[in-house]
Amino acid sequence: MARIPYLYQHYTWPELGEVAKKQPVVVLPIGSVEDHGPHLPVDTDNFLIWSICEEAARRAEGDILLLPPIPYGFETHHMDFHGTIDIRIEHLLNFVLDVTRSVAHHGFERILIADGHGSNMPVLDLVARRTNIETNALCGCFIWPSLAVDEIRKVRESGRGGMAHACELETSVYLHLDAGRVQFEKARKDMGMPPSSFIWMDLIEGSPVLLMDEWTRFSKSGVYGDPTLATAEKGKIVFEAVVNAFVKLVREFKNRPRGERTDYHKQDSPF
Repeated sequence: MARIPYLYQHYTWPELGEVAKKQPVVVLPIGSVEDHGPHLPVDTDNFLIWSICEEAARRAEGDILLLPPIPYGFETHHMDFHGTIDIRIEHLLNFVLDVTRSVAHHGFERILIADGHGSNMPVLDLVARRTNIETNALCGCFIWPSLAVDEIRKVRESGRGGMAHACELETSVYLHLDAGRVQFEKARKDMGMPPSSFIWMDLIEGSPVLLMDEWTRFSKSGVYGDPTLATAEKGKIVFEAVVNAFVKLVREFKNRPRGERTDYHKQDSPF
């Protein structure tokens, strides 16, 4: 099998030294292994984020260097469901930070953490912040639906809460990528959180107050949203929008200016 030029692991160590001189954006995908209702496999977050990252890397023509994915995430609140793998917050933070530190140590100056699982985001934000403070690299993180909010709003049929987990959104993209692994006849709407003007769950329309309880207190199926509205056609539109935005993000981020730091303890203030 021929080497794939956007895959980090396909290079030898001397070659990676040369690749670093070109300063591609290093992308680290991270997902999870968790319940996604009775209709989607437990690989949903991993499958979707890897598919998005790989297609973006293919289209980016050398601007992305794609790391092997981290397949597990923070899942303590999902552990009532069979099959879920939970990495505790402090372990996940330190593990991902060790990866970004390593990449920065080898001379790569731009790192993006591409997330497929919502509950990873608070941890990944801290990883990115610490990477920026503790290394010479600039690191950011995002969850994939955030790249195409306007396009997703155009195709969604569910109301607020309908696109949260194993929902209209995730099911549609999975149907587009591999309909044979979706047991669509088992899809069901499940939105059991108490009504609130301040607290709800939605990947596109986030609530002003963040609150995450143990999952089975508000969802007995492992779904939150309305996957019955999912279609492969919606999934294709969303997938293309996210990938195109991802490539645009990478090219902007690769050339993002970074100002010089000034420590006013070491020189006089200009004011």
